[in-house]
Amino acid sequence: MNSTLHGNAPDSCRVAILIIDMINDLEFPQGADLLPPALRAATCIAALKETAQQKNIPIIYTNDNFGHWRSDLNRQVQHCLQDDVRGQPLVEILRPQASDYVVLKPKHSAFFATPLDLLLTYLGAEHLILTGLSAEVCVQFTAQDAYLRDFTLSIPADCVASCSMEQTQPCLTYLKQVLKADLTPSTQIDLDGLLSPPQEDT
Repeated sequence: MNSTLHGNAPDSCRVAILIIDMINDLEFPQGADLLPPALRAATCIAALKETAQQKNIPIIYTNDNFGHWRSDLNRQVQHCLQDDVRGQPLVEILRPQASDYVVLKPKHSAFFATPLDLLLTYLGAEHLILTGLSAEVCVQFTAQDAYLRDFTLSIPADCVASCSMEQTQPCLTYLKQVLKADLTPSTQIDLDGLLSPPQEDT
């Protein structure tokens, strides 16, 4: 592969973490119901992110553009922090850092009409850890597209949220049974094991 950064990501890792739609003002009718579970998930995601960064696992924020085609994630962050919106505490917990990757998405799946697939190719990622909002919509759509692309999946049950467990639990069951996702909670994920290349049968 070309050693320059023209078209290449500076990191190389077989594991990547996606943080889906957590930079979110929650200013919509269901936002009040979503805030408590989203805050619980945000705390778990932040701890997982910190551990992953120590192991040089790339973090990718895949965030909705909310129909604002001229927007960027920095503007969305500033809106959430400065405009007294419901989702402000989410962004305070999970504010992106300079070392994080950002992919803005126009629809539910983080793969649809975005450069995510290409980024993951340059990273050499094979296993994705999906986190974020909401479990039964954008997380599930992204997981389905990842599965079709032959990524293996971890979706820590404590790192995704919906407005209620009545929505979250059937989604988690589907992700495990159909997409073969590992739902191990974030505190129990064996990141070192995921980073190790699978042993070939002899």
